[in-house]
Amino acid sequence: MKLSERINFIDQKLGELYPNPAIPLDHTDPYTLLIAVLLSAQCTDARVNLVTPALFSMADNPQSMAKKSIEAINKIVRPCGLAPKKAKAINELSKILIAQYHGLVPKTFEDLEKLPGVGHKTASVVMAQAFDHPAFPVDTHIHRLAQRWKLTNGKNVSQTEKDLKRHFPKERWNKLHLQIIYYAREHCPAHLCHGLSCLICKTCFPKRRKKILSQKA
Repeated sequence: MKLSERINFIDQKLGELYPNPAIPLDHTDPYTLLIAVLLSAQCTDARVNLVTPALFSMADNPQSMAKKSIEAINKIVRPCGLAPKKAKAINELSKILIAQYHGLVPKTFEDLEKLPGVGHKTASVVMAQAFDHPAFPVDTHIHRLAQRWKLTNGKNVSQTEKDLKRHFPKERWNKLHLQIIYYAREHCPAHLCHGLSCLICKTCFPKRRKKILSQKA
C-alpha cells in the first residue's frame, strides 16, 4: 500500500472498530481528568482507575486537595508508582489552580504545561478530552503503532505527534488517538504482533516477514 492508501485504510478500520471510544481514565470533570492523567505516567489506566475512587472520595476539587497533606495523598496514590513526586505535584498544582486560575483548570497548553507534573502529553489529553481542543496525545501505544504502520520514523514522541497530525485531518485527532490506543491494547500489543499478525499490520504490509522492533518513546 502507498502511504495515502495506508492512512485511509487505518482511519476507516479504526472508525469501524471503535466508533465511539470512551476515555479510559475515570473522571467527572477537567480537574479529576487532569489528576488521573498525571497519575497515569508510567502506570496503566486500569491501575489508576483502581486508585482514583479513594483519592477523589478524599478530595475531588482543588480547594479540598490543597488542604490535604502530601503524605495523605501519597498514601493513596502509592500503587501508581513515582508516588512521592506525583503526590507533591497534585498538592502543588491544586494550590496554583486556586491562586492563579480561580480554582479552574486552564484551557491552554501554555498554562497547563506550567503546572507541576504536567507535561505536553498530559496537557494534550486534557485539552482534547476536557475542552475538545484538537490535539494528538502520543503515548507508548501510539508511538509503537505509528512505527509499525510506517507513519513516522520513530525518533521520538514529538516527531511522531507531528507526523500523525500531518497525516490525519484535525477533526479526527481527538477520537483517533483513543482509537489507536484501544487497537494497540486489544490487537497489536507491545510483545505480540510486532507488525506481522494483527489485521491492520497484515493488510498494510502483506509481504512483511521481519519483526518491527519499535524505538522506545
